[in-house]
Amino acid sequence: MNGTLTSTRPLTALDVCDRCGAQAYVRVLLANSGELLFCAHHGRVLREGPKGYDKVAVDIQDESNRLNETKPTG
Repeated sequence: MNGTLTSTRPLTALDVCDRCGAQAYVRVLLANSGELLFCAHHGRVLREGPKGYDKVAVDIQDESNRLNETKPTG
């Protein structure tokens, strides 16, 4: 499942990866109303494969592209 959640709040520094505790950039919504949060690394590693979260996700909010944004200096 691909997509961006339009009704979900943006991820912030307070959202942390369920796997390692780093800042979360990926939110996975599950059918039972649960959610999983992953850093960009674990979001990539755990997404696909026979046990990947893409098999059970209702929707996926992936904000990992924010890591490539440049901040103005100044």
